[in-house]
Amino acid sequence: MKWNAPAHLRRFAALALLPLLAVPQSFGWGDVGHRMINRLAAESLPSDVPAFLRSPEAASEIEYLGPEPDRWRSPAEAELSTEQAPDHFIDLEYADMIGTLPRRRYDFIAALTAAEITHPDFARQLEPEHVGFQPYITNEVWERLKAAMRAYRELNSKHEDTKPVEAAILFYAGWLGHYVGDGSMPLHTSRDYNGWVEKDNPNGYTTDHTIHSQFESAFVSANLKPEDVKPLISPVRPVTDEWDAYMAYLRHSNSLVEKVYQLDKQQGFIGAGTPEAKQFTAERLAAGASELRDLIDSAWIESGKPVPQWHDHAPAAAMSAKPMSGE
Repeated sequence: MKWNAPAHLRRFAALALLPLLAVPQSFGWGDVGHRMINRLAAESLPSDVPAFLRSPEAASEIEYLGPEPDRWRSPAEAELSTEQAPDHFIDLEYADMIGTLPRRRYDFIAALTAAEITHPDFARQLEPEHVGFQPYITNEVWERLKAAMRAYRELNSKHEDTKPVEAAILFYAGWLGHYVGDGSMPLHTSRDYNGWVEKDNPNGYTTDHTIHSQFESAFVSANLKPEDVKPLISPVRPVTDEWDAYMAYLRHSNSLVEKVYQLDKQQGFIGAGTPEAKQFTAERLAAGASELRDLIDSAWIESGKPVPQWHDHAPAAAMSAKPMSGE
């Protein structure tokens, strides 16, 4: 039905939509892939984590939460959708223009802002919301998980009720899984996220804006099952430096961007696809499940270590921050 509102209202509505159009709307792996990654990670947790985390009920909760951040990407919650959309990706080609990526989100934003001045030809591409914050949200949610696990340890040691913090741990683990899953999908690490954008395209890769959803959603939903992925999950390998480990994981994903385009050119993701495309996709889903399992395990291990004193490690800004309520 045609809208016959006055012209000035139509213009206002169009302007209101601009923030929603400014950030690419890409959904890593779709509902099926995210659920699969989270479920397989939960089911492969090692015995050193608390028993409640290894229960069937926990696996079901963590699985359900796999697509949770994509449920926040709706026109019904326009501000939330716009604000958190950049957390799902990072264009490493542009991010690397600032050099070594800093570990803190706001330092990254400041570095990108400075780079906009020194690289005026890339000013728009270097805007933080266009580069993306994928490793930053992952690190931040992982630290939330670690903090909740520390609280669990304290309550458990006092023989107090741990049910509320167990619920928090499951939520953080499931939430974390979404971004770890996004990171295993190569196109979430690249400016070529939905069609080859580089002017030099000698191999004739697709420039259509369909490759992203065709690969991660349609192909996965039609062809990938947990039994295809589970045998490919790697042995447990907890990490001590979450940031470095996760950046290595992202860079490996990024190294596979062109492989996605090669498989697409061979019609690998159409219909039943090709055996090579199916194997590749299963490997990427398994990489996400393996990384998530290792990060959950690492959060548990790290939560048992002594907490550093603020004056040893806190940045100057934190030292001068306003006191929390009750201080």
